[in-house]
Amino acid sequence: MKFPVIELVDRLAIAEIKWQRTQANHEELEWYQQQMQQLDVSLIAQHMQRLQDIHNSIWELEKQLKSGQEHQLSLSEIGRRAIEIRNLNNKRIQLKNQMAEILSCPVREIKHEHISQ
Repeated sequence: MKFPVIELVDRLAIAEIKWQRTQANHEELEWYQQQMQQLDVSLIAQHMQRLQDIHNSIWELEKQLKSGQEHQLSLSEIGRRAIEIRNLNNKRIQLKNQMAEILSCPVREIKHEHISQ
């Protein structure tokens, strides 16, 4: 099965974080790791670490919101987190596209009239 680099690296990063935090997705993690064996990961190792850092930050920002504890946060804090998550996602898109370029994958994530451009 062929998967675009931008999706593969992103899903692997998420699966690794999910495994570290919950140990609930071993088969998913292994599947993405096997797909990555087709790539020269050494070329993008630093990018992958930065992508994981971004996903970890997003996870932390969303944790209370996804667990039904948003009532413990002020509306201004929820708004601040939403903006920070948006900014992190913009960095995530740029990083994924950089990895695709390094690995010569033609598929890119493109957002029109979007801050990530």
